[in-house]
Amino acid sequence: MKTIQETGEKVAANVERVIIGKSQEVRLTLVALLCRGHLLIEDVPGTGKTMLAKAVARSLGCSFRRIQFTPDLLPSDVTGLSIYNQKTQEFEFRPGPIMAQVVLADEINRATPKTQSSLLEAMEEHQATIDGTTYQMPEPFLVIATQNPIEYEGTFALPEAQLDRFMLRIRLGYPSQADEQAILEQQKITHPLDDLQEVLGVDDLRGLQASVREVFVDPTVADYIVRLVNATRTHPDVYLGASPRGSLALYRTGQALAALAGRDYVIPDDIKALAESALAHRLIIKTSSSMHDIDPRQVVAELLSTVPVDESRGAGRIGQQATGSGLGAAVKRSATGSATGSSVR
Repeated sequence: MKTIQETGEKVAANVERVIIGKSQEVRLTLVALLCRGHLLIEDVPGTGKTMLAKAVARSLGCSFRRIQFTPDLLPSDVTGLSIYNQKTQEFEFRPGPIMAQVVLADEINRATPKTQSSLLEAMEEHQATIDGTTYQMPEPFLVIATQNPIEYEGTFALPEAQLDRFMLRIRLGYPSQADEQAILEQQKITHPLDDLQEVLGVDDLRGLQASVREVFVDPTVADYIVRLVNATRTHPDVYLGASPRGSLALYRTGQALAALAGRDYVIPDDIKALAESALAHRLIIKTSSSMHDIDPRQVVAELLSTVPVDESRGAGRIGQQATGSGLGAAVKRSATGSATGSSVR
C-alpha cells in the first residue's frame, strides 16, 4: 500500500496548489475517487467547489465536463440525444457532458427532479440508456455535485435515491484568515489552475482503484460497520436510516483511507473518521420529533459514542494501531463528536 500512499500524497499536494487550507477535504475527494464513488459538496458559493473538481481532473489527466444545472435543463442536455442526419438519412448519437471521466454537476439542486433523475443510472451502473441503446461511461468515472444549503428559492431538494448514490458528502467551509490572505497573494497575477500539471495517468489510477479492493477488512470491523448503519435505522429521531449502500460506502472508503495511510488493513478509527461524510446525508430526520431541528451529523456523532466496537470476535490484523496515522489521523481530526480522538472500544 506504500505506492497508494505515496501517489495519494503527490496528487493531494498538486491539488492543494489550487485549494489552500483544505487538505482533509482534498483527501476525502481522493478517497471517493479510489473507491469509484461520487462526491457531493454542500457549501455556500465561492468556497472553491468548482476549482476542487477542476484541479482533481487536471491532476489525473482525466477528461472534464461541467454541467450548469438550471430549472430549464432537460435530461437530454445531460445524457445526450440522437439527431437525424439528412446526408446519411440515419440517426446519430451526440453524447452529452455526462460522458466524461470527471463530471461537475454544478448547483445540482437547481434542476427539476426529472433532470436530476437522468444521473441515476450513470452514477450507479456507469452507463446511460438513450433511445433504447445503452452507452458505457468512461473509466474512471466520478461525479462531483455541488449545492448551496442556504438558498432554497428556485431549487429542488435532492430525493433520497439521488443522495444515496453519493458515496461521500463534504463541506469546504470558509478559509482561515491566513489561508484567505494566501489565496489573494496566490492569484494576484495568474490562477494556479492554469499551470497545474498531470501527476497521475488514467491507467495508473485504474490500477490503484483495483489495489484498494485488496485492503484487508477484519470481520470485527465489518460487523461494526453493519451495527453502526443498522443503528441509524432504529434511532428514535430518524425517519429513514442509511441503506445497505451506506454500509458498502463505509466499507469501501475505509479500505481507501487505510491505503492512503499506508496500511493494508482497516481499523475501527478509519470507519469512525468517515462515518459522518458517508452516512449523515443518507438520514432523514422525523419532523414530528421533539428535536425536529436536530442535524443528521449529530445523530451520527451520537451513534459513534454509543455503538461499541466488539472485539470478542478477534481483532485480526488490527493490532494495537487503533489511533491510525497519516491521512486517517488528519480526517479524524475533522470529524465531529466522538469521532475525534476516538479509540477502539
